[in-house]
Amino acid sequence: MPVPVRRLAGANLPLVRDHNSALVLDLVRRNGAISRVELAAGTGLSAQAITKIVNRLLADGLVTEAGRAGATGGKPRTLLRLEPAARYAVGVHLDRADTTVVLTDLTAHPVARRQLPQGMAATPEDALTAIADAVHSVLAEIPDTRRLVGVGIACPGPLDHTTGILHRVTGLPAWDGFPLRARAAGRFGVPTVVDKDSNAAALGESLSAAGTPDDFGYLYHGQGLGAGFVLGGRVYRGRRTNAGEFGHQIMDLDGPWCPCGNRGCLEALCRAALEAGDPARAARLVGTAAVNLVRLLDFEHLVLGGPVVLADPERYLREVTTTIGALLPEPTWQRVTVTLTGARADATAVGAAALILAPLFDTGVDPAASG
Repeated sequence: MPVPVRRLAGANLPLVRDHNSALVLDLVRRNGAISRVELAAGTGLSAQAITKIVNRLLADGLVTEAGRAGATGGKPRTLLRLEPAARYAVGVHLDRADTTVVLTDLTAHPVARRQLPQGMAATPEDALTAIADAVHSVLAEIPDTRRLVGVGIACPGPLDHTTGILHRVTGLPAWDGFPLRARAAGRFGVPTVVDKDSNAAALGESLSAAGTPDDFGYLYHGQGLGAGFVLGGRVYRGRRTNAGEFGHQIMDLDGPWCPCGNRGCLEALCRAALEAGDPARAARLVGTAAVNLVRLLDFEHLVLGGPVVLADPERYLREVTTTIGALLPEPTWQRVTVTLTGARADATAVGAAALILAPLFDTGVDPAASG
């Protein structure tokens, strides 16, 4: 049986041709290999509509025929799968200290990578110049740049996802109000999307990791702390696209000052623990804050990522898991699974590429947020 469609079923109307194509493409993606009959059953579209959509996808090179399913008393069914090399996306993880640029195929699998020694500590224009050079470098590794869908950029927030304008990124005043999406799109000449690093990482996990549930939280711990929320298979960004400022929940009214202007933020407490050489305490603090998140949104699954996590992943996973289990009042009923990000060090860069790929599968990204 095919993996069920997450969202609305298809509609047999000419006006929703792109929506239906995305539903079909997403079903092919999530099943690996699937027949036309199963596509019709999984989307609710007629056999005739499926035939037309599949023929278009075959003509565009997005899917390819992949042999036949075993006979079950009738004619063997031809299977369809994604063609990874049909489209590419570039993902940029613009961090405070450095930048990672990856080129991924249609399945969000990285095929080329560049690491830059500068990040947002550089001026915005200098950072963009270095990123543009790296983007052109990775594009030299594909046979036809016309297959490039676009460039996604993930960076610390807060920012406005719909306009691509950064706001008061803690400790980086030069970037306040910088129109990153517009400036980057002008450099690249292709559709460009900007989002917070935690959102991008969550979307990348949803798109590229097998078995990821429709609802989960992605906790990102690097120089800052953020969270990405996937609800119903889509990234939840909030009314001002600024949901997920996980690190600035106040945990101690008399705690240390945070650069955001408040006392006792989770981020400030974790930074103090790390500076004191106590990463286990930092992990327990994140686990404590994660319990608040579970109580608010009833998540059953949390994913951990970011440089601090990946510096000692097993210990971080153990401390967070143990803390959550100890603080939840009903551990057998409100059980929470905690895992490490599948993409590891490049999770956010892969997620940035997913910002571009997701609309092809009608998941996660508002097309209006690309420039």
